[in-house]
Amino acid sequence: MKKNIIAVLLLLLVHANSLAQIPDVTGREHTIIQSERQDGRFLSTYGVVHAMLANIKPECAFQPDMTAEEFREWQHKVRKSMQEIMRFPEVKDMSSPKRLYSKQCDGYKLEKWEFYPLLECVSTFLVLIPDSLRQPVPAILCIPGSGGSKEGLAGEPGVAPRLNDDYLNPKVTMARNFAKAGYVAVAVDNPAAGEASDLERYARGRNYNYDLVSRILLELGWSYLGYTSFLDMQVLQWMKMQSYIRKDRIIVSGFSLGTEPLMVLGTLDTSIYAFVYNDFLCHTQERALVMIAPDKTGIRPFPNSIRHLIPDFWRKFNFPDIVASLAPRPVILTEGGLDRDLDLVRAAYKMTGRLENVEIHHYPKYADPHSRTDIKALPEGLDRSEFYKLVNVDGGNHYFKSELILPWLKKHLE
Repeated sequence: MKKNIIAVLLLLLVHANSLAQIPDVTGREHTIIQSERQDGRFLSTYGVVHAMLANIKPECAFQPDMTAEEFREWQHKVRKSMQEIMRFPEVKDMSSPKRLYSKQCDGYKLEKWEFYPLLECVSTFLVLIPDSLRQPVPAILCIPGSGGSKEGLAGEPGVAPRLNDDYLNPKVTMARNFAKAGYVAVAVDNPAAGEASDLERYARGRNYNYDLVSRILLELGWSYLGYTSFLDMQVLQWMKMQSYIRKDRIIVSGFSLGTEPLMVLGTLDTSIYAFVYNDFLCHTQERALVMIAPDKTGIRPFPNSIRHLIPDFWRKFNFPDIVASLAPRPVILTEGGLDRDLDLVRAAYKMTGRLENVEIHHYPKYADPHSRTDIKALPEGLDRSEFYKLVNVDGGNHYFKSELILPWLKKHLE
């Protein structure tokens, strides 16, 4: 027994000594990526790819000094570029969606449908139809955030107990809130989440393994966002065929992760009437360039997981450019970001003569302009918390903001 104790103590001593010998790599000299050579080249491969990324100038970056004709040509270029990188497959003879069931809820009818977007795939969506419906009404395609599901958006339990969202919380129930307000709401899952998940219902719960399917999709020459948007586009087309939906008043509403397919659908389908962007607006290329502070073990972060990676995306545009391209269609952004990026969107709407069609809110913590970071370029060497603070994000208050969105919808739809 005594020998075992001594052995354990020796192992702990060796481990402590090894930790003590690890040099501190969190100092300022390691948070800035700079070459030590006169020719500016890097020996470090990380330095090489960081410099390559810094040198990319997106082909479809919005330019505030464009003429009206140049703006229209630019929008066409954005749309064409999005088509190229999303890589939607051509599926012939797609079977028609089928309704699985219908049930009466408090103030609305809930339907579940399945559709068949690929030979290998069946997917599902929920439709909430208000009892007040007497004629065709506006409809909203609702896309959840990370860890969310269509059931949570609809105020329903998950398809398995471990997959339950906070489904009675109005900060979660996007689709139910819209139906209660008199609109048709259609809720979808993100791939690899909710009913589309794998083994999470047995063990991991809502900690969905998005990265596994993202890797396979990338190996197939596709991407998580391309696959997501392709599925959502099929639901959008189904919505246009329903007699009780106003085809000229279809809105796409995305929360957090759901804002990414929102941008894709909005770019590709010009018939979409308006957009609910429930997240902060972010220049993702810059984020990857500046959020590089290493941890104590020398590991540098990457801002997002591979489900956010789309080959050639940054060669084409950044998020503010895409949102700007939606002008003059109405859009509400509910969680701010850098005024620099939001002003770019405002400039696009002003260019189209419809500045009133963009409405921007900040987190309450940053509602006062004096409380926000006013900066033209973020400094290099940030960690995650420093980045969020500089871009005016209050993560604890990241939720679906019906209190802002429902009045905005009423203003634009009635």
